Order: sequence, then C-alpha cells, then structure tokens
Amino acid sequence: MYRPDLSPVADSLALSALVGALPLLTLFVLLGGLRLKAHWAGLAALGTSVVVAVWAYGMPVDLALLAGTEGATFGLFPIMWIVLAALWVHQLTVTSGRFADLRRAFNLVSDDPRIQALIIAFCFGALLEALAGFGAPVAITGVMLMALGFSPVRAAVTVLVANTAPVAFGAIATPIITAGTLTDIDYTDIGAYVGRQTPLLALFVPLLLVALVDGVPGLRQTWPAALVCGGAFAVAQFVSANYISVELTDIIASLVALGAVVAFLRVWRPAESERVREELRRAAESERQEAAGGSTGPSGAGPTGAGVPDEGVPGEGSPDGVERDGGARPLSGARIVLAFVPYLIVIAVFSVAKLWEPAKEFLADSDVSVPWPGLDGEVLTASGEQSSTTTYVFPWLSSPGSLLLLCGVLVAAVYRVRAWDAVREFARTVLTLRWALLTVGSVLALAYVMNLSGQTITIGTWIAGAGAAFAFLSPLLGWLGTAVTGSDTSANALFATLQQTAADKAGLDPTLLVAANTSGGVVGKMISPQNLTIAATAVGLLGKEAVLFRKAIGWSALLLLAICLLVLLQSHALAWMLP
Repeated sequence: MYRPDLSPVADSLALSALVGALPLLTLFVLLGGLRLKAHWAGLAALGTSVVVAVWAYGMPVDLALLAGTEGATFGLFPIMWIVLAALWVHQLTVTSGRFADLRRAFNLVSDDPRIQALIIAFCFGALLEALAGFGAPVAITGVMLMALGFSPVRAAVTVLVANTAPVAFGAIATPIITAGTLTDIDYTDIGAYVGRQTPLLALFVPLLLVALVDGVPGLRQTWPAALVCGGAFAVAQFVSANYISVELTDIIASLVALGAVVAFLRVWRPAESERVREELRRAAESERQEAAGGSTGPSGAGPTGAGVPDEGVPGEGSPDGVERDGGARPLSGARIVLAFVPYLIVIAVFSVAKLWEPAKEFLADSDVSVPWPGLDGEVLTASGEQSSTTTYVFPWLSSPGSLLLLCGVLVAAVYRVRAWDAVREFARTVLTLRWALLTVGSVLALAYVMNLSGQTITIGTWIAGAGAAFAFLSPLLGWLGTAVTGSDTSANALFATLQQTAADKAGLDPTLLVAANTSGGVVGKMISPQNLTIAATAVGLLGKEAVLFRKAIGWSALLLLAICLLVLLQSHALAWMLP
C-alpha cells in the first residue's frame, strides 16, 4: 500500500513543498503568464503532477494514473454535469423567447447596469450559491448579465468576484458541515466563526462590483446602493450564522439584501444610467467586432468559441439569442412571472431537495459509492489511515446537475418547448462544452493526483510550520485548496484537520483556524481554473480563461490579504469579535 512521505526530497519539508508546488506553478504560469488555453495548461499541469508523484514521491505509476482517472470522472460528474444542466435551462428560456422578457423585467427594477450587477451577480448569485453551489451561480448569472448588455469579459469578471462572500455557506453550508465532520468541532461553532469573517467581505464586495462595471465614477455615483446591499447581506449573514441557522444563512442573507436594494431604489436613483448603458453597449460591440475579426474559436460555436449556443430568439433573429430592441409591447404581470419561471422553479426544487428532510434523506440514500478499481484499498493518508478519497460517490439523483435537469424539464413544459427542440438544445450545449469538459476533467485529475500522492499535504504542512504566525497564513491554505479544486468543500476536506493540528501546536484557537480555512477558500474560487472555465464558457470566451485569470487574480490576492489580516487580528487584538 502506498503511504505519502511528507519530505521525500532530500528529507527536507521545504524542498519537498517546492517540488510539490511545481504542478500549480506550471498551471498558473501557462495560464496567466504564457496565456495558453486552459485545457492545454490543465493537461500540462496534470502531466507535471504525475511526474512529481512518481519521481519525487515514489507513487507507483498505475496508482498515479488511476488517481487521475478518478479525479477526471469527478470533474465530469457531478461538476460539469451541473454546468451542462444550468446552461441548458438557460437555453430553454432563449428558445422560448422569454429571456428578453427577463431582461426587461430587471429593467423595471432598475435600468442601471451597476444596480443590475448588484441584484443579479451578488443577490441572485448568492441565492443560487446557497441552493446549488459549485458552478451554477457563475454560469447562470453570467449569461443573465450578457443579456442585459454586459460585454463577455465584464460579465464574467463581475460574476466571478461576486461569487465570494456566499461560498462558505454555499450548497446549504456544505463546506462548513464538512469541516465539522472531519475535525469533530461542532459545525455550528465553525459557522459562527465564519459568520464573523465573511460578512466583512460581503460589506465591500458590492463596492468592488460597481467599480468593475463603471470604474471610479460608478463607485462615486452608486456607493449608497452598494453599501445598502453589502450591509444588509453582511448583517443577515452574521445574524443567521450565529443565531438562526448555519444551513439557511445564504438563503436568508441573499433575500434580505435583495429586499433592501429594491426598497432603497424606491427613494433613491443613481445618476448617469444612460451613460453607463451606452458605454457598456460600445464595449460589448467592440468585443464582438474583435472576436468576429479573429479565427473560429476552439469550440466551433462561432468566432469566439462561445460556450452558450447561438440560438436566436424566435421572431427577433438575434445572433446571440438576446433581444436588443427592448420589446415593443409593455410587460404584463403574467409575462413578468413567466420570465422568472425558470428561477422560481430552481428555487422551489432546490428548497424541497435541501430543506425538506424526507426528500433530503431520499436523495442522499440514492447515492452510489464506487470503490475505484485498482486504487481503493491501495492508498493511505500521510497519517497511515485508509484514504476515503479512493471511493467515488456517484450522485446520479442528488447532484445539483440532476436537480437542474428536472428544472429544465419543468421549464420546457411550462414554456411549451417541443421535446425535440429541448433535446436539440441539450445536444448543442454538450457539443459547445467539449473543451470545457476537457479543462475541468484535467484540473480535477490534477487535484486528485496531488492529493493522493501527498503533494498538497506537503505544501500545507510546510506552511503550517510558521508557528504563531500561522494565524496570518492560515487562510492561504483554504485559498490554495479552493484554487486547485474549485471547491471550498474540497479545500476543507484537504486542510481542516491540518489547521486544527497546527492550531493546537501553536497555541491558537482551532475553531478560528478551521473557520479561516473556509473563509480563505471563498476568495480562491474566482481564480480556480474550474470556475474560470465555467465563467468563460457561459459568456462565450472559452479558450480565453487566461484573460479572466489576469483580471481576477489581483482582486483575489487583495481579498485574501484582507482575510489574512482579519484572522491574525482575531487571534490576538480582535479576539473579542469571536463567540
């Protein structure tokens, strides 16, 4: 049986950590520095991880390759299954002609793109994160912003940055519950600590969003609405995490923030909305012209390699499936309700699946555990225990992707989309996602090889050796884990126990550092190759993940620094903030 050695290179933990980090360095240099397409960068990093696992860590070749196959399978199902189903639901709204009504309905609340970014990317995205998690919020809100006139790059970066503060409590607080299970710390205690960290992010993220949409003028003209949005979300997240329910935290916070913004808009209106709309229109047109002048994208779905199939709205002939004339007829109440039907169905289905205990238990019991052939029983953890990672769980029914598929069937029925048209759109979505499937599969294969060979735990153990200063570095592990795997839950599965052990050795509060791992992870999600690919696919930039990476990395690093400083202060001067 293979057991990872934490210091396989010259018996040095530091050198071993440096060698173990080579796959990550390969990935980020190729993606951000050399601007290689994400699927090639992912495959190159995967190859590097296998070489390091075999050469430096002594992992048998067959086990390294099998670890990669399990990771790739997990990347395809359930991860990309979620994205596929989410984009299919969107395409059903496009083919039915209702998506243009949705755009006009949001204009009734506010026709200012900066406010729409707050409502859609932050509030509605947080609700989707609470219910579905994984890549669904980025995929769905990205195409919604595109429909409102955002350029592809601006839409993608906006939703990536917005998908931060809600992540810790996403998918009904799965990351926090996972950390509690692994550490035997009550997950409600971890949630209470996280609820005193991420609300500070939530307070400032809406300000970043309006700055991303309109720069300094946008910040100057819409800061009142951004503060109302962030403040309402932060207060609700804090109150729910500490005094109501950890599981319902994001649901409550997103709805409170949405209600606060809508109410505030009754007494306040932003200035220069027309200027912003015109600037966004010109930016979007410029990007389209630039793309049209280039070669056909790798997905074969048009010049940009768009991940969203180019299906025009019936009667409008729009090449990208978005009505741009605003519609001639006034919106009736019935049309507004029908425009929101897909998202109301998503909320209803996920609420039943996640909050109604009988349904929750039924779905959980439907999961099929598959001991990975040739790998299960052959790999130990660094502590000498049997690795649970070698058992693949096939959530054929409980996966958010399967629930979104059900939502799509219901949407097709309500919109009276013909069965053949629905199947055709599903097939087209699969076709245009093929490069994204390769990217995410290779990145998750990379994560599994690094985890099972011991590369990831070596890096984490080396960072944890900082002693009392580890309070500052603690969120870095969560950030690293989420950047590699694309999941805050996976980051906690990797490092929660390590955070607890390091805290005990350094005389720090274990619950604080486990919470810090979760909070650090939320700001690593925006630069995860998995999430970058989902965002790029949703807005038609597949193959240009490097562009998004370069625009998101600065914000990710800035927010990480803020979390690191906060945790350091909470371990000493601001200890009064903790429960």
